Amino acid sequence: MRRLRAGIVGGGRGAFIGSVHRIAAELDGQALVVAGAMSADPGIARASAADWLLERAYTSYEEMAAAEAAAAEGIDFVIIATPNDLHFPVARAFLAADIHVICDKPLALTVAEGEELVRLVESGSTLFALTHVYTAYPAVREARELVRSGRLGEIRLCLIEYTQDWLMEPLENRGNKQAAWRTDPAKAGLGGCIGDIGTHAANLLEYVTDRPIEAMCADLSSFVAGRRLDDDAHMLLRLQGGAKGTLVCSQVACGEENRLALRIYGSQAGLEWHQEEPNTLLLKPAGRPWERLRTGHGYLAPPARSAARLPPGHPEGYLEAFANLYRAFMQDVRRLMDGQPPLRDYPGVHAGLRGLRFVAQAVASSRAGSVWQAL
Repeated sequence: MRRLRAGIVGGGRGAFIGSVHRIAAELDGQALVVAGAMSADPGIARASAADWLLERAYTSYEEMAAAEAAAAEGIDFVIIATPNDLHFPVARAFLAADIHVICDKPLALTVAEGEELVRLVESGSTLFALTHVYTAYPAVREARELVRSGRLGEIRLCLIEYTQDWLMEPLENRGNKQAAWRTDPAKAGLGGCIGDIGTHAANLLEYVTDRPIEAMCADLSSFVAGRRLDDDAHMLLRLQGGAKGTLVCSQVACGEENRLALRIYGSQAGLEWHQEEPNTLLLKPAGRPWERLRTGHGYLAPPARSAARLPPGHPEGYLEAFANLYRAFMQDVRRLMDGQPPLRDYPGVHAGLRGLRFVAQAVASSRAGSVWQAL
């Protein structure tokens, strides 16, 4: 046994998500980030690597992939924490070097790129994980188990909302790096808000209900003048098995920080979860008082118990959920080292491709006058 060696592409100075990935990868003591190509700017790349005390710094991901693949003690996996437009070329380079990949969503910029990554992963033995983090909260795991157990009865209605306010103003015109690339079609892809946070909402809904979205009717808006991508979306959904749903996502919802909320209603009970209070899951049985389920307790199902690190009453949240994805991914890396098949208990390339198709169909629906589109 040894710590796994990880590398990172992107996530340098001025980035939010790079440090999140590093903390998550290292939280359980199973891995150490030792190498990085942390910026397209060589100076920032070297300075960022020095900030993190990395053993090896690179000024391009191509150089990093080649050098690490050839090294006797090269990295076991790479973290991709770049803007969206680099996900595909970086993933392709490291897959070609036979290095396992864990990547921020989205999988790529286009459906065609996503399909190419699916082919590359399926034709080899290299692991690929996508960080749809909200599926890894203990309470979300419990919600999924309640649906699977039949506790809710026939699923009828699903409501999911993901609202923020950080793009209420045209920050992309005021030097904000995060806003600039997220509102640029060349770097973000077809969708703005729908791609950035709408895909998280759709993925969470499908994960908990275990029912894929079959069709959608979308109305996308750009409320900020001059913005090239959507900053708000309202959608009607039809799910497999007959359930109906609504999905609302917005980055211009005044006063909201990161409000991700899920409600599912069945013929026997409903449930409700809020990401901003992630350790509580409300179960609403028909004709009985609501039950307030809390993470860390022994009454939860095994998937929820195994996703919690702390005793009841000790808050767990975003970083720990991220670390749950890393823990499952790194267990598979070790399983392959030991000659065992991977379990793949985390989102992968197929979830990523589904997200790209979700965005493409939502944009198509809205452009055609909010007509129904199959997914």
